[in-house]
Parts: sequence; structure tokens; C-alpha cells
Amino acid sequence: MVEGPVTDEAVRPAGQVRRARVGRILKAAERLFAANGFEGTTTADIAALAKLPKANVYYYFPTKEKLYLAVLDRILDLWLGEADIWIVPSRGPREALTNYIRAKIDLAREHPEASRIYASELLRGAPHLTGYLHITLRNRVMVLGKVIDGWVAQGLMHPVDPVHLLSCIWAMTQTYADFAVQIAAISGKMTLDDDVFVRATHIVTRMVTAAFVVEAG
Repeated sequence: MVEGPVTDEAVRPAGQVRRARVGRILKAAERLFAANGFEGTTTADIAALAKLPKANVYYYFPTKEKLYLAVLDRILDLWLGEADIWIVPSRGPREALTNYIRAKIDLAREHPEASRIYASELLRGAPHLTGYLHITLRNRVMVLGKVIDGWVAQGLMHPVDPVHLLSCIWAMTQTYADFAVQIAAISGKMTLDDDVFVRATHIVTRMVTAAFVVEAG
């Protein structure tokens, strides 16, 4: 079957077409998996929302599970990518933690549906992520933990368990995606706006840095 053109795809380089289509598929999949769960979402639904033939979806993602994992991989790569940028030995803990928290709050605002999918996956016992959690994520956390332990050894941070510190940061930041409806309600708003995210960033940053970062001088 010859696919018809989608907007200006006929004159765009193949790599750009691929990225555009994959991006549309992942965005549609995020929305539907977040709303309906893995079992309640079909590939046909995703193709329809992405406004692409179902064959296109199968071409890039041969199974629904591969597409689901791609959605999870994308948000995990974003979360851990920011950690790799900021939580490094060349930075001090105040700069690193302040900017990592800001980045995580920004991701909660920009990708709330992906965060909810991840939370739902964990609540179901992580049937699709068991290997990732025990191997990949654990190894990444161990690397970050060595950086935090290094700051403690240098007297730049008060003693803290890196696993629990990172878990608390993840919980405090991702709640603005996973529990956005609750936070909006108790804030007297219909949806979370810029002011909420600014205040959240300030409060979470102060809580973490005041508790664990040693004041200079």
C-alpha cells in the first residue's frame, strides 16, 4: 500500500519524516495509555489519534508492548538524563540539587501523562519494567549515589542515604504530575498554572538544600 503524504512529508528528508511520525505516535500513545491504561488502549486508537495509518504504527513499533515500553523509556531517559547533567562531581551539591529539582518539576509540567503511566506501571508491580528497575535503574542510582557520597565526604553535605534522597526528590517532583488534580483542587484552581510550579520548585528546593547542603563558611 502506498501511503499518502502527511502535510509536507513528501519533500522532507527521510530522517525528519521518521522523527516526526515517531513523535506523533509517542505523543498519542502517552495520552491514551495515561487515560485508558495498557489493556484499555489499542494500536488502532493510537493511530487514529496520531492521524496516521495503523500500518505506520506497526512499522515503527511492531507490538503494542514495544510502543508502551518506548513511552516509558522516553520519560525515564528524560528524568535520568537531567540527573546525569546535574549530579556530577564537578558541581557542588547546592547547584546540582537546585537545578535537578527545577528540571524534574519542569518535566512534571511538560510530560504529566508519561509520569502517570510510569506510576501506574509501578502500582501494578512493574510487569514490564522489572529488569529495568533491578539492573539499569539500580546501576544508574549507584553512580549518582557515589557523587552524593563524595559531597558528604568533602563536608559539602550532611550525611544522607543517596537512595532515599533521590527517592524523596522523585516523589516530591512527580507528584505535580501524578496528583495534579488533587493539588489543583486544594489550591483553588481548575488546573495547575505557572504559579503553582514556581512555588513548588521553590519549596522542594528549600526543603532539600536546607536539610542536607552544608552552608559555606
